Amino acid sequence: MGSKLPVPETSVLAVASHVVSGHVGNKIAVFVLQSLGCDVAALNTVQFSNHTGYRQVKGTKLTAQEITDLWDGLKQSHLDSFDMMLSGYVPGAAGVEAVGRIGQELKRNATTNPGSFFWVLDPVMGDNGKLYVAEDVVPAYQNLIHHADLILPNQFEAELLSGVKITDSASLERAIEVLHERYNLPHIVITSVSLPLRNAPQTPSSTRPATPVQSQAPSTPTMSVVGSTRTSERKPRLFTIQFPVFNAYFSGTGDMFAALMVVRMREAVANSASTAATDVRRLASWLSPDHVVPEHLPLARAAEKVLASMHEVLARTCEQIPSDLATAVARVAARRGISADDVRADAETMHLLKSHAAELKLTRNLACLRDPKIEYRAERIIR
Repeated sequence: MGSKLPVPETSVLAVASHVVSGHVGNKIAVFVLQSLGCDVAALNTVQFSNHTGYRQVKGTKLTAQEITDLWDGLKQSHLDSFDMMLSGYVPGAAGVEAVGRIGQELKRNATTNPGSFFWVLDPVMGDNGKLYVAEDVVPAYQNLIHHADLILPNQFEAELLSGVKITDSASLERAIEVLHERYNLPHIVITSVSLPLRNAPQTPSSTRPATPVQSQAPSTPTMSVVGSTRTSERKPRLFTIQFPVFNAYFSGTGDMFAALMVVRMREAVANSASTAATDVRRLASWLSPDHVVPEHLPLARAAEKVLASMHEVLARTCEQIPSDLATAVARVAARRGISADDVRADAETMHLLKSHAAELKLTRNLACLRDPKIEYRAERIIR
């Protein structure tokens, strides 16, 4: 493994949740960003004992005023200069608006130097058709996202922001089109798409055989990310990356995706500058010229590398779950003076132990973050 870092010196303001134990929110973002060479200032919007997937949690949430006070504290000490911002979970509409004011201020400060600041916004609101924030958070994000450079909604969040119910490939494409047109969003990646996509491959590109068998359904379940960088006329340039999914439930995958996108987008833009006539790094929102095709966009290149790291980390996490769970069951049995079978019969305890065993295994898998093997490639969605 080489020692060269993927990006130049990069300062990032990361605004997200924090947990004492586990890997979600800023607990993931800070580790990932620092492991890849970024200097990170973490503004934690909540302080919880553990993530909410455990179904029991202790801790506190910051108010909008407390978020603003922390930002004012940074400014008064001249600690408010950042190359990038990553914003994730924020409790409440007022909190979203407070974080939005921070992002807008950083954008204004960079107007005389296009390309010097880039905001990645993960509009955390819900998943699988269910909100897990207050309803007024949705319009708060709708009023905010046009200030961001890249947004990372899941399929449900893309529906909420665009107002388009996503039921098939055509409606998915329409939702992205609306987000570009209505909000003038430069870059969009929808992070979890389970729909079949027209004109897209039916198996991940690394495993597709060059034979008629290609049209057969994959034996392994797959999902897709769908991304787009708009043209100068606000038209989408659509690509998709299909990848296999694991038969397990993880928390924090969206947070890891977002943190990795911060680094890999900056890296991809820098790499494109060495081969392209136009230095995208010097352009507002790092928008590639219109002639760049979807699969060659820096956004597509970044997403390929992000998914490579994700796949490797999740594979190693899955491999370790059985042994970690067995160890945890034995520990609880010894502590309670009961048999392992008795522990396994306790549904509530097993849920807690399984949740812990499924925490993402990051700290001993740095190579997965730094030097992943790219297996799944971006392909153009032809409209």
